Amino acid sequence: MRFFGFHRAVALVSLFLSCGIVSCSPLAGSGAGVGEPPPLATQPSPPTATPLPVEPVPLPLPAAKPSLRAADLVEDGQAIDLFSPRYQELFQELMAHHGFSAEELDMLFAGITIKKRVLELMDTQWEAKPYFEYAPRFLTPRMIQEGKRLLCEHREVLDRIEQELGVEREIVVAIWGIESKFGEHKGGFSMFQTLNTMFDAYPRRSKFYRKQLIEYLLLCRENGVDPLAITGSYGGAFGQTQFIPSSFRLYAVDFDGDGRRDVWESVPDVLASIANYLHRFGWTFKAPVYRELGTKLKGEKLGKAYAQGRKGFVSRAEVQKIQGVCLPRSPEGKDLTIVGLELPDGDMRYVAGYPNFQAITKWNNSNRYAMVAAELAEKLRE
Repeated sequence: MRFFGFHRAVALVSLFLSCGIVSCSPLAGSGAGVGEPPPLATQPSPPTATPLPVEPVPLPLPAAKPSLRAADLVEDGQAIDLFSPRYQELFQELMAHHGFSAEELDMLFAGITIKKRVLELMDTQWEAKPYFEYAPRFLTPRMIQEGKRLLCEHREVLDRIEQELGVEREIVVAIWGIESKFGEHKGGFSMFQTLNTMFDAYPRRSKFYRKQLIEYLLLCRENGVDPLAITGSYGGAFGQTQFIPSSFRLYAVDFDGDGRRDVWESVPDVLASIANYLHRFGWTFKAPVYRELGTKLKGEKLGKAYAQGRKGFVSRAEVQKIQGVCLPRSPEGKDLTIVGLELPDGDMRYVAGYPNFQAITKWNNSNRYAMVAAELAEKLRE
């Protein structure tokens, strides 16, 4: 009814307009009486005002939401879903390719839970700190004094290591100290729970820790060790060497001749395993590890190599020419990397990383770690 009445009124207004009964001019709101339209012939049209441009008012950006970390998504002690596709695929692989029985796996994995602290620590690793904060944790008087004492105590074993594996004793003992404080700190986290936590609840590295979980079960079987009995670091490394499982299987050695590769209690096995790892990644005896380049890089090519990190290589000749420094020869003419280390005043300390430096980064892929190991080895040599 209301919709129909509206159309009828519109029709009447249209009829009045066509007959001239109703004027379309606006009512005079300034000086003219209400209902008295101005004469059409004499009323000038008001000037059209040019609209001024209006500056858009910027809208405030929405506040950035803090990104959730892996630890924020779980509860400590939360049961791991062993019926999830990822675990069912894992169990199938362990049975089909590695000879584990369903009964073994049922007993081993029963009741496995998340360790939230592992996830929290993974996102706050010390290697991510600037060098001027990271290095003082290891380059301490106590570390240097203890390292020198152990060099003397294990002189005969280290003599054999240098002769047979071609790795200097100081770098071996330096890495031993950094990894476990010369065997004092081997880690207090259950290795089995840590590896499962990382596989199940740390998506960024889940694939890597799946592989380490398999390697761990294999090394335990090969060495007659209970998988539930070994403790290690929050990163899934164990023993005085702090090997991850795959590294143990590839590089650990029996150096005391007892038929076992014991990186928990046998110092000869510990030291020789560290040396063997570096040897396998191209360590050259008595070759340079690094050389100073100053606080500024003088060429675009060096800056680009630095930005590429461990994948940025430059020849020794180019570094010498661009930076204006004299550098010792590199073994077999191999290229160098450009390493930047943060200083407290905001500047950078740049060094050239030789192949021996690069070998240390195969142990731990942090340039800061490699530099601390090199500098600690130098202090042990003094």
